[in-house]
Amino acid sequence: MAFQVGRRALLQAVRGQAAGRGGARSPAAALCCSGQYVVFGNVSPASRLDGHGARHYSSDPKGDLRVRHLDGEDAGIVVVGLNRPKAKNSISKNLVNMMLEAVEDIKKNNKLRSVIICSLVPGIFCAGADLKERAKMHQSEVGPFVSKARALITELGNLPIPTIAAIDGAALGGGLEMALACDIRIASNTAKMGLVETKLAIIPGAGGTQRLPRAIGVSLAKELIFAARVIDGAEACRLGLANHSVEQNESGDAAYLRALDLAREINPQGPIAIRMAKLAINQGIEVDLSTGLAIEEACYAQVIPTKDRLEGLSAFKEKRRPHFKGE
Repeated sequence: MAFQVGRRALLQAVRGQAAGRGGARSPAAALCCSGQYVVFGNVSPASRLDGHGARHYSSDPKGDLRVRHLDGEDAGIVVVGLNRPKAKNSISKNLVNMMLEAVEDIKKNNKLRSVIICSLVPGIFCAGADLKERAKMHQSEVGPFVSKARALITELGNLPIPTIAAIDGAALGGGLEMALACDIRIASNTAKMGLVETKLAIIPGAGGTQRLPRAIGVSLAKELIFAARVIDGAEACRLGLANHSVEQNESGDAAYLRALDLAREINPQGPIAIRMAKLAINQGIEVDLSTGLAIEEACYAQVIPTKDRLEGLSAFKEKRRPHFKGE
């Protein structure tokens, strides 16, 4: 029995209660070498790794996004790889559509435990909006496109399982907004991060003005946005923008490897409990403490009847590792 709690149902329960109270591979290799491999569109063989691990890319837009479901002991971890090398992973209409499809598939799959968002392009996470494509848009097209990109990032933020952004290169503008929608951000020390939209006489349009202040505080967020400042991964960690900063390695995937380690820490925990914890935190942080405690109580009520809770108690009593099934 898999559990999913809708926000509407949860908030209805909360209102009722409140009323009554006061050694891993690089991301490119991981996405190409083994296990279940999902591509939104057909990827040219030229865009895969060769037998020596060298990267080869295709300009085929169908290969802009690759989704890899890890297997074996890593089953439940899904890696979403951005792959637009010629455009620095910039956010195009095609990429938005493909990511929306991927996010929807992840949302429906109750067997998944965590998501890693990474880049398959060395030195780049995501450079933001595809300005070449944007320049060709009629003025009437810009608003709807930005709305769709904002909806994508909102959906990414609303995924019920933990999301980890592995930032091994530049995350600018919409690229940083994408990372901000993730639960956890891990950056290499050489990564460059910033909301630079004011340089173009616009503002962050996919949640940056809202999520950055929630991550690092209002005053610091204003400073970074007003000045269009770009900071490195080490500074991002110091400010609280990144959870961890790791020294970049020769293969350029240090943040991804740290993200994979973290996903492996999350993987064996109770999956329903993880989903409920995320929902309680995300909903509770937006309200007063009393309402937040009611949200926590409503989420806790969801884990009480689960088989996983009984398995956890049995494993503790028998001094063995629990085997949770998400039931």
